[in-house]
Amino acid sequence: MTTQSTVQPTTQMTTDSDRLWASMMEMAKLGATPKGGVNRQALTDLDRQGRDLFIQWCRAEGCSIRIDRVGNIFARRPGSDTQAKAVMMGSHLDSQPTGGKYDGAFGVLAGLEVVRTLNQHDIRTRAPVEIAAWTNEEGCRFAPCMMGSGIFTGELGFDEMMARADHEGVTAGEALDAIGYRGQDDVSPGEIAAYFEPHIEQGPILEETETTIGVVIGALGQKWFDLTLTGLEAHAGPTPMHLRRDAMMGAAEVTHALNRIAHSHAPHGRGTVGYMALHPGSRNVIPGQVKMTLDMRHWESEALEAMSREVAGAVEEISERHGLEWELTPTATFAPEYFDKACVERVRRGAEAMGHSHQEIISGAGHDAIFIGRVAPAAMIFIPCKDGISHNEAESAEPEHVHAGANVLLHAVLDAAGTVEGDA
Repeated sequence: MTTQSTVQPTTQMTTDSDRLWASMMEMAKLGATPKGGVNRQALTDLDRQGRDLFIQWCRAEGCSIRIDRVGNIFARRPGSDTQAKAVMMGSHLDSQPTGGKYDGAFGVLAGLEVVRTLNQHDIRTRAPVEIAAWTNEEGCRFAPCMMGSGIFTGELGFDEMMARADHEGVTAGEALDAIGYRGQDDVSPGEIAAYFEPHIEQGPILEETETTIGVVIGALGQKWFDLTLTGLEAHAGPTPMHLRRDAMMGAAEVTHALNRIAHSHAPHGRGTVGYMALHPGSRNVIPGQVKMTLDMRHWESEALEAMSREVAGAVEEISERHGLEWELTPTATFAPEYFDKACVERVRRGAEAMGHSHQEIISGAGHDAIFIGRVAPAAMIFIPCKDGISHNEAESAEPEHVHAGANVLLHAVLDAAGTVEGDA
């Protein structure tokens, strides 16, 4: 349910909308595509250029820079209490091959705008304020996604991840060295007092409900599988229908079953076949093998496990009926994430302070905040994106929504970090 706040702002301090927008458009020039999007994949030279620009901007604001062994960047503005843990904010600068200007970059540059605003108004915080730019959140060049935050939190193994190779055989470790971002700084999750990640919603809910701010209470759990169905390729003409071992027919029925099972676990069930490859891929040959991916998501762990069991049962039944061999291989598991209640409440208070309409929302996508939330208090701030489109060059957000998200971030960070007596 959408709530329109009637609470008056507790302070007149806001971020600079034009400055933030200009920074986002400047970053978007790095990897700009003809259709208006961005191709700035992880650990490429364009990624290096984006990192260099971000660090340049942070140093201009007096931030100290640390870079850890996987290339995560931490830009810190000191607080008055040198023993206090940092209030961190951030996201990522890498993109999909046909990505948009806002996914990830908004969160990093909104963090930078918070620091700029604090400097502009001579605000001293009690706790340090830190911006994080996480490495390889997208996972499109080197799987899996959220690699940098996963290594940082211990969810993913460093050696294993550095050995992951792209389609050309270049490993993540080699690419990290090539762009000069294998750091030596030791940054610990134990240094984080709270973490806030602003992001475009990547879905249609906020736009549909005409709501400015999504107060994110958590993220759907995910289970990914690779499925191989093997039948027998044969001539499309002479082979009667009842004698076929058609792997594509099995794949079609599995796709339908996955969709049906997700619907049966509404409202939070999700089921997607995002990739499918047929062999031999000839118009007049019955497919003898299909390789496909299965993506299942849910807000509740028990329901996610139930979906997995039901899909596995459907794969077995369908394969037997069509005379197919099958291999179902788990490739990733992310437990549902329930964000810290105090951090969520700070986001809510920030929206109320700025007079923005807001509603609770659950993220259907993976974000770095999911891993950070397992080692420190965390929450997210969503803003609308046009038609809910993301991972697409057509991805778009309104300047006023970008500004609103940054203002909510500013007030949530100030709430968590505290100010020195005498400052606003």
